[in-house]
Amino acid sequence: MKITDVDVWVVNLPLVNPFTSSFETKTGETRTVVRIRTDEGTEGWGETMWGAPVAAIVRQMIPDLIGTSPFARESFFRKQHMVPFFYGYLGYAATAAVDVACWDAMGKATGQSVTDLLGGAVRDEVPLTALITRADAPGASSADLPAAMAEHAVRVVTEGGFTAVKLKGTRDWEGDVAILRALREALPEVNLRVDPNAAWSVPDSVRAGIALEELDLEYLEDPCTGIEGMSQVKAKVRIPLCTNMCVVRFEEFAPAVRLNAVDVIHGDVYKWGGIAATKALAAHCETFGLGMNLHSGGELGIATAAHLAVVASTPVLSRAIDSMYYLHADDIIEPLHLENGRLRVPSGPGLGVRVDEDKLRHYAAVNEREGDLTG
Repeated sequence: MKITDVDVWVVNLPLVNPFTSSFETKTGETRTVVRIRTDEGTEGWGETMWGAPVAAIVRQMIPDLIGTSPFARESFFRKQHMVPFFYGYLGYAATAAVDVACWDAMGKATGQSVTDLLGGAVRDEVPLTALITRADAPGASSADLPAAMAEHAVRVVTEGGFTAVKLKGTRDWEGDVAILRALREALPEVNLRVDPNAAWSVPDSVRAGIALEELDLEYLEDPCTGIEGMSQVKAKVRIPLCTNMCVVRFEEFAPAVRLNAVDVIHGDVYKWGGIAATKALAAHCETFGLGMNLHSGGELGIATAAHLAVVASTPVLSRAIDSMYYLHADDIIEPLHLENGRLRVPSGPGLGVRVDEDKLRHYAAVNEREGDLTG
């Protein structure tokens, strides 16, 4: 079986509501979608982060893809090993798009799900985290914001059945602490987390961490920048520390372990360069006694299905994962359905999802009109 064609689209899809973090407010997602076709009529679909720059890198790979087997992943990606070196996150994202499309094609060619190809299911459903931002309480004054956020969180948890809630933090660490206190009072049983995306200084991270210890957070994610900074915070704060920012390559894993900087590492098929890399990260975390979870970069259905396959086949991924999937207003596949805060892992061949090509073309046309969304 050889790859004969590769198609690439860039799509824009809207979010149900604006999503605010410490560095941006998003109203939609731009994603790159890839389809490979083989001489035996098999199709494989991949989807990854970002738009035009990533799509351009994928298109540069196409001449090397044509004529190769989707099963020959190791030799192909060895040949492409300089792509992440030159392009960083964009290179990892482009590599992951091709990687996921190959896994989808391998599954369809063999009649197996990607979950089974990765070792079989240890769970059939995956819990998601409810993601809460200050944009969810528009118009609330500073004094009223904690109560308004708590009211919103209770409504989301009640309607969606979530068991974990994550606050996207801001530069205002004292305000975030106040919101988290209100969330804990309103939701005493949920797993509670906060992620300021490294917006706090090391001293403020320590102050916030000590103030939050009584709330029994599941973890504190990336309060400050860098392995050294995280290590300083971890030495003074009893809350487990999680990262999606200071350990994002395997080269950073050993320094983080040596400095005892983190307790939990967020993987991501699209930031780490593919499914096999994410599984390797899981093995590293288990070996060194670290926890692991999955980051969300705004996955639509194809990418979400790949994340679900990884979680389904990886014992260490036992927490409610981050996923913005439920926040999108539409999809380019027949939608995955959230029930009791969980997504069921697709069981069909490959990724187990069907692409709606009419919607794919529609949202590609939206991108052509609007360009890539940047916030």
